[in-house]
Amino acid sequence: MLHTIWKSKQYSLRTKIRLYNSNVKSVLLYGSECWRVVESDMQKISAFHNGCLWRICRIFWPERISNEDLYKNTNCRNVVLEIKQRRLQWLGHVLRMDQNCIPKVALRWTPPGKRKQGRPKTTWRRTVTSELKTANLTWGEAQHAAQDRTRWKQIAAALCSSRNEED
Repeated sequence: MLHTIWKSKQYSLRTKIRLYNSNVKSVLLYGSECWRVVESDMQKISAFHNGCLWRICRIFWPERISNEDLYKNTNCRNVVLEIKQRRLQWLGHVLRMDQNCIPKVALRWTPPGKRKQGRPKTTWRRTVTSELKTANLTWGEAQHAAQDRTRWKQIAAALCSSRNEED
């Protein structure tokens, strides 16, 4: 429904980006801090995000522009990095909770029984574990670091910087 606004020359780029962030991206990323990460899903979300930004900037097929230039022109970030940062912020929030709070209990819970044969499913916990490994953090170190909000924000910002992204 916003296609007519994206095409319009009546609105500035800044206004279109603000509309996109408030109406489209907020719905697109709702609850993303709790998603498990599958590469194919991240590619689809990233393609949608970049496609919207291309339409807003009125960049069409024969023209080519790098994603870095697109993000600079629109003052936006890579959506994969935003999801990663949201996930780490949520992890810090959960790690600061009391031991008997439901999210913290769920974080530590391991289901009983045997798993099915084959590759283990990609879970939120495995995703966060791999992200903590890139920062050379164990769960215990992350628990300790999360108690200090400023330190945890620095860790999350370092993990979510665009130079750490393997694209």
